[in-house]
Amino acid sequence: MTQMIDQHRRQFLGIAAGAAAASLGVIDLAHAETSAAPSLASNASFGTIKQINAGVLDVGYAEAGPATGPVAILLHGWPYDIHAFIDVAPILAKAGYRVIIPHLRGYGTTNFLSSETPRNGEPAALAVDIIALMDALDIKKAVLAGFDWGARTCDIIAALWPERCRALVSVSGYLISSQAAGSAPLPPAAELQWWYQFYFATERGRAGYEKYTHDFAKLIWKLASPQWKFDDATFDRSAASLDNKDHVAISIHNYRWRLGLEKGEAKYEEIEQKLASAPIISVPTITMEGDANGAPHPDPGAYAKKFSGRYDHRLITGGIGHNLPQEAPQAFAKAVIDVDAGA
Repeated sequence: MTQMIDQHRRQFLGIAAGAAAASLGVIDLAHAETSAAPSLASNASFGTIKQINAGVLDVGYAEAGPATGPVAILLHGWPYDIHAFIDVAPILAKAGYRVIIPHLRGYGTTNFLSSETPRNGEPAALAVDIIALMDALDIKKAVLAGFDWGARTCDIIAALWPERCRALVSVSGYLISSQAAGSAPLPPAAELQWWYQFYFATERGRAGYEKYTHDFAKLIWKLASPQWKFDDATFDRSAASLDNKDHVAISIHNYRWRLGLEKGEAKYEEIEQKLASAPIISVPTITMEGDANGAPHPDPGAYAKKFSGRYDHRLITGGIGHNLPQEAPQAFAKAVIDVDAGA
């Protein structure tokens, strides 16, 4: 398999520009731009979204590429959705990957199987969701790649379940944390970047996010990616996923949990205790950062030693912000291919 990936990596630069417009698997990219520049494929969409019961969820996910190919699981963040990978998926599918892109809990067509399940946004719960999805799809091992909440989830799986993670691509690096770590005060300028976390700690903030979900998300997109000139169609395509009935509850719980204002579930306590020790990640890893990321993010030098295996860090230039896969899809896809070739 490594030989196959090496071959496709050598071909990458030749296929990358045209791949984003290819119709592969269930992806309809008939309207996607074919420029070598990052695409704003606002009219492109995933085709049929598949559903599968996995753990406590009925998970909605997009799939592309050959069913027998090596698996790449791509995880989005808040407040984005699976369309962050709309231009990444066809590149990876062209390179022979089976690409799985799930809606996280609280997004799109992913729903809880029981009304009694707590609408829990703690990091351990999201990681267990993805392990359950892999089990349901009979995926033993995959390359995991993501940003924001998705990167944190990938980091957790790579750290605690390395046997399930062939290799890792993590935007903004090592994002594993804990309630104890989150209780430490930061310098004022750093605290200012987390304004929405403190807003969500109040009932006014919860009500405000519920009332103005789309407006709030668009503001976050603009602040986190100040040089990304996305259009309304691009935003609206993803914002539809935020209409999930559990989205507000999951989002609010996540940020309140980080501040120690909400408890998690007892069944995740052992996992959270392991994460509180900031475990080392041993699988092959590429971390990435955009040169214009306006969201809170650690300096690469602060986390490089958290990766004990084969490791590389890539700074993606050109005004690339927080949503790196959508703003620089070719660079993100190349990182997935490269890290897997070195696994």
